Amino acid sequence: MHVVLAGGGTAGHIEPALALADALRRQDPAVGITALGTERGLETRLVPERGYELGLIPAVPLPRRPTPELITVPGRLRGTIKAAEQILERTKADCVVGFGGYVALPGYLAAKRLGVPIVVHEANARPGLANKIGSRYAAAVAVSTPDSKLRGARYIGIPLRRTIAVLDRARVRPEARAAFGLDPNLPTLLVSGGSQGARRLNEVVQQVAPVLQRSGIQILHVVGPKNELPRVDNMPGMPPYLPVPYVDRMDLAYAAADMMLCRAGAMTVAELSAVGLPAAYVPLPIGNGEQRLNAQPVVNAGGGLLVDDAQLTPEWVQGNVLPVLADPHRLFEMSRAAAEFGRRDADDLLVGMVYEAIAARHQA
Repeated sequence: MHVVLAGGGTAGHIEPALALADALRRQDPAVGITALGTERGLETRLVPERGYELGLIPAVPLPRRPTPELITVPGRLRGTIKAAEQILERTKADCVVGFGGYVALPGYLAAKRLGVPIVVHEANARPGLANKIGSRYAAAVAVSTPDSKLRGARYIGIPLRRTIAVLDRARVRPEARAAFGLDPNLPTLLVSGGSQGARRLNEVVQQVAPVLQRSGIQILHVVGPKNELPRVDNMPGMPPYLPVPYVDRMDLAYAAADMMLCRAGAMTVAELSAVGLPAAYVPLPIGNGEQRLNAQPVVNAGGGLLVDDAQLTPEWVQGNVLPVLADPHRLFEMSRAAAEFGRRDADDLLVGMVYEAIAARHQA
């Protein structure tokens, strides 16, 4: 069996695809896996690092919504669809699983031409154009939120890295706090704006950090590799404020934390919900509003707070985040609500959908 994954461009597309690849290989170590990608996507690094084959096709960016530019897409797609077809034929693909992004639509259209079954996974609450089109031809459609608008979709959550999916925060907490040099007993706020950081979050946290420290809160602040680390003068006896450029073991960061201040990307929301880590979500103020939609269900369930980017101030953090961190009972309740909303088994559920799509083709 050979499965082709179409989810290049950003980590939000690539990580779920790689989580599925790992799950497929756990089920059948002999399975063949090829990931479609472009020369300019993160997949050129992430896919080979995880030990999977990468098949490159030309990049054809898609508009996020219908625009006059949309009419030029078919002509630009012809070459990249042909390149995708060649990869499917070479690998004798049994199924194409798409996660959105630049490479998904060519993968879907190539699979349709060749009669290869398609499975679509949509991570965001508001589907992208590629997955809207791909879902029309798919044998199965999986989504990350229960209120998705994709017709016939099955709610499974988002496939997660195994280190996250099986994380026991309470058990790992002592090790995690020791790894970062944090106090083993103090309430801990984790702050991150994603893989590149977020200037707004960084500025606000730097301003409010002394207030949090004086209130007995320690802070692990992932500022982003391209952002300047703030100068910190931790006074003796004060809880630490620890800024770091990046963290390559987010499972340890989640285990060390009692609460997180973060953006609301689909992967972030899924990971925090799965591990039961409550968060104050600050949706990215640009785009089509999908980050607010990503966070809204877990917030409605009681597993987080939600604040607009423009409303995020040191005063808001002091008035909303600090009271949660200072209240162990509220932290416990929010953690439980997040965990009840989260899904840890999406990777295995998606494997089942792939097998079902392949079996249906053989029975047809």
